[in-house]
This record gives sequence, C-alpha cells and structure tokens, in this order.
Amino acid sequence: MQSIIQGLWSYRSLNNDPNLNTSFNDLEFGQGTIRIDPSPMNEFSGLIFGPGWELDLKGSVNYGDPYCLRFQGKGVVGGNEWIYNYVGYMVNPWVNGINQVPSIVGSIVRVIPHPGGDGGLHPAGVVASWYAVKQKDATI
Repeated sequence: MQSIIQGLWSYRSLNNDPNLNTSFNDLEFGQGTIRIDPSPMNEFSGLIFGPGWELDLKGSVNYGDPYCLRFQGKGVVGGNEWIYNYVGYMVNPWVNGINQVPSIVGSIVRVIPHPGGDGGLHPAGVVASWYAVKQKDATI
C-alpha cells in the first residue's frame, strides 16, 4: 500500500480567505515538492522542499477510506527553526474520471513563529489548506 503514496508530489498551499474578490494569486501560502519515502507500515517519512528551504517530514499513515496522513515538518531555514503540522487525505479516484492524477488534500498549521522572506514575522497558529498531486513517473 505504501507504494501508492511514495514518490514526488507537487505541493501548493492556500490561505483560507472566504472573500471571492481576493485574487487567486493572493491566496498563495506556499509551494514546493513533497518527497514521500518508503517507510514501514503505518509510518510516514519524507521531505518537503523548495528553493532555499527544506523540512524533514515524520508522521503516520492510516490506511482507511480515504488514507489519512498526519505528519510534522521540521527544519532550519535561514538560521530559524520552522515547524508545521499537516493532515492530508488521499482523494479516491472517480469511476469514470479522465486523466486522473493521484492527489492529497488537507490542512496545515504553523506551530512556531518564524521570520519570512518579506521581512515580517510569520506567527504561530496560522492555518491554510493544501493539496499535492503526484508527479508523473516520480518514484524514489
């Protein structure tokens, strides 16, 4: 079962802004690549990364319907510790879907504050939505 989720995933997260007048580009919280490594049953490990940053991922997998992934990302970026908690659910494929790509949808919370590239302090407790789609032929 682990082989279904292991590999490389394109990751995007969005601020949870209910205002439909907010530009879609202004909703961006983050983006990068998630690498899900082979792990023992019920365990989750990997890496989330982008230009100039990376977080080690550790957590668990519940193989229910749908699969539930719970993991924490930790790392040092620009000399500052970053910690984020993630929960995600593997989306079941549609029976008559065309060109379906495996995907995971979920929620993320920033656990501790850290400075951002914009010069401001990004506070703890901020929650965003995220999704990831499996990269084609992306095995590790």
